Amino acid sequence: MDHVIRQFYRLLLVLSCLSMVAALLAITLNIATRLVDGWSISGLDGYAGYSIAAAFFLALPSAFEHGNHIRVTSVLDHVPPRVRAALVTWGLVVGLLISSYLAWFSGRLVWMSHLYHDVAPTGDATPMWIPQLSMALGTVGFAVAFLHALVCQLRGQAFFLETAKTSTRSE
Repeated sequence: MDHVIRQFYRLLLVLSCLSMVAALLAITLNIATRLVDGWSISGLDGYAGYSIAAAFFLALPSAFEHGNHIRVTSVLDHVPPRVRAALVTWGLVVGLLISSYLAWFSGRLVWMSHLYHDVAPTGDATPMWIPQLSMALGTVGFAVAFLHALVCQLRGQAFFLETAKTSTRSE
């Protein structure tokens, strides 16, 4: 099961990378069309923004898996192992609660946008649930990553990838 979940994180990371490429293409196309006098594609600024937001949210689980989120270890490095384990578990529980709420909120936002036919205020009138879907998917992945990390912590298994552990230590 661990392998399947980690593959899910990788899939979201690939989608994040594709979103960055889409943002680059939208921005480049927007610049190119502005150079041509009198020709413009409406909504390209919006699509670039949607792509950048998608890249951010879809990369959350993989960044967490690699230990790239900000973690304050000043206290953890100076406490006994049992206290450290308890603090890490507490932090993962709090993170799971917050990320679960964020995933629920994002999913509800997508549903409400779809239900009420919310559209972008730009000239292209994109249905808002489409770009919001990437946020919901990323936050669900983030909550799954916190749950995965908590289960690994309770079982005494490592969650964070070893490359992240060795690269973050400068001792």
